[in-house]
Amino acid sequence: MNKNHHSNNILSNLGIKNLNEMQEAAQDAILNDNNVLLLSPTGSGKTLAFLLPVLELLQPEILSVQCLILVPSRELGLQIEQVWKKMGTSYKVNICYGGHSIDTEIKNLSNPPAVLIGTPGRIADHIDRGTFRTDKIQTLILDEFDKSLQLGFHEQMSYIIGKLTKLNKRILVSATSDIEIPKYTRVVNPTVLDFIPEEEEKTNLSVKMVVSPVKDKLGTLFNLICSLKSQSAIIFCNHRDAAERISDTLNEKGIYSVYYHGGMDQDERERALIQFRNGSTSYLITTDLAARGLDIPEMKHVIHYHLPLKEDEFTHRNGRTARMQASGTAYIIIHESEKQLDYIDYGIEILHVENATVLPKPPEFQTVYISGGKKTKLNKFDIVGFFSQKGKLGKDDLGLIEVKDFVSFAAVKYNKVKDLLKNVKDEKMKGKRFKIEVARKVVKKEEGR
Repeated sequence: MNKNHHSNNILSNLGIKNLNEMQEAAQDAILNDNNVLLLSPTGSGKTLAFLLPVLELLQPEILSVQCLILVPSRELGLQIEQVWKKMGTSYKVNICYGGHSIDTEIKNLSNPPAVLIGTPGRIADHIDRGTFRTDKIQTLILDEFDKSLQLGFHEQMSYIIGKLTKLNKRILVSATSDIEIPKYTRVVNPTVLDFIPEEEEKTNLSVKMVVSPVKDKLGTLFNLICSLKSQSAIIFCNHRDAAERISDTLNEKGIYSVYYHGGMDQDERERALIQFRNGSTSYLITTDLAARGLDIPEMKHVIHYHLPLKEDEFTHRNGRTARMQASGTAYIIIHESEKQLDYIDYGIEILHVENATVLPKPPEFQTVYISGGKKTKLNKFDIVGFFSQKGKLGKDDLGLIEVKDFVSFAAVKYNKVKDLLKNVKDEKMKGKRFKIEVARKVVKKEEGR
């Protein structure tokens, strides 16, 4: 098969004209060298940089897993899976992660994928259960592996790598340089591709300081959000309970927001992100869990309610805006009592927001929950058809639709939701009745539970 023709097809499936310099170099190194360390900033196209050469390495006659990709978070895993599917290859991909039904995964693996993506905990569990063969896995990729180390996945990763006896390629990918490579990865003297700019040249990122007159910065945050002309923002804070308190207070004041942190269960996190992605809520209040690898659209505004202790976390948070060509602003809210951090320039422009009190426009959309998904044979087109025919929605009344394994979520214009629910109440979609209702807001667990 002519390699160029082959990759041109894939690039056109992805809507890309040609590879960037980093992707070219990665393709070369991964195909020719056994140990590669790829360092490249968030948003630079790393996923494709390793998936293209992986495709070249796969052999159609081998009918078990050939490439294993370990990721720190399911969000990152799902993103990689999306890119692989968009590439339009003939090879199967599956993803496994904690919080996903293990039975569904076991069933998926019974017809093994060529490429398996997963979080270390869940993959270790599958290896333990023997649900897929490891003797044909020749390529291992540890994506954002600095993050996996930070999250303490050492034991699982060491266990998994110990079981991969036929590996001949190991690729480590990271957005931060100077990481220590643990011995158990067996990566010795790798070919290093370092595409991290000397100084993170975020020329199109402007940073502004907002001074809070009182120690509790909630009032200042409120005014800052009111000054953003109804554009959405991500607000970072350092603790889970702060994320919840800020979100609750903003909601009470009429600013629609959701919180997102590691203490929530899988479904709640998913629901918060979906409502933020589809425009049912404009403000995401989160811990550093959302600083990397989250599948959310480009943001114009990132707000640091608390500053992180380390500069690289600050950089990662800001990486949510001003990506590639777009411009964006990071706002730092400070109070004079705070200890000054050495990586922040306290002489930057101060933004005065105390007079901004006009509430942002309420969100255009509301999220509607549907009790069926891929595994119950529903797809996007079924939902669009059903909502427009039986639900009498116009083309512009429907926003983003996300279909998961067993549930789906659709963004519907706020003022159309009531009629939609009334119109579809007794109707069947594909011959079945589904529960269709306004998706629950993510709410705090009652104390004492």
